[in-house]
Amino acid sequence: MSQTTSSSKQQKNDASATKVDLKFEVAIVPVADVDRAKTFYTKLGWRVDDDIANGDDFRVVQLTPPGSASSISFGKGVTDAAPGSFRGGLIVSDIEGAHKDFVAKGIDTTEVFHGSPFSPAGRISGPDPERKSYSSFVAFQDPDGNAWIVQEVTRRAPGRIDPTTTTFGSANDLASALRRAAAAHHKFEKRTGQPDASWPDWYAKYVAAEQAGDELPK
Repeated sequence: MSQTTSSSKQQKNDASATKVDLKFEVAIVPVADVDRAKTFYTKLGWRVDDDIANGDDFRVVQLTPPGSASSISFGKGVTDAAPGSFRGGLIVSDIEGAHKDFVAKGIDTTEVFHGSPFSPAGRISGPDPERKSYSSFVAFQDPDGNAWIVQEVTRRAPGRIDPTTTTFGSANDLASALRRAAAAHHKFEKRTGQPDASWPDWYAKYVAAEQAGDELPK
């Protein structure tokens, strides 16, 4: 069978195949000391979902960050990857609030920065001056050296989520969205020169548009 024929058949099969939704569930984080890692991540406030051991050669711990639909797992007999080789990303709606929370919990973290999230040489002190979504960061490592980049996301790029659905992972995320809507609405009232009795509708449109990446009300 020629490569052209094979490719043609593959395209036909792909076209007729049923679409399967795939939702990211768990990342495997390689660690050297399971109890030490569990202590660190619970200190961060991550929920312990499972801690399962089977004899002396297997143990798996699963934890979920607050407001997240995805989890991490680590343990003994779970992965051959070298401890400290993992790189992961987290998002928050308020990077400065997240930084204060990490410091209060005794987590050794970088300052808030903008610029390059990957190269320390490209980092610039402080949050993005315009507080653009996706542009402000904090970084930290667990005791094994597994690295996490925390990114501030306040407005999703178009097409990243279902525009017909507005959801929040936590009360804190919703509160942050309402504060941004309130600040924008205050500017709206200053421009119009009069109070807006329909502010709940304005807030709702702002919050939904911000999350979907649509044009914001002005």
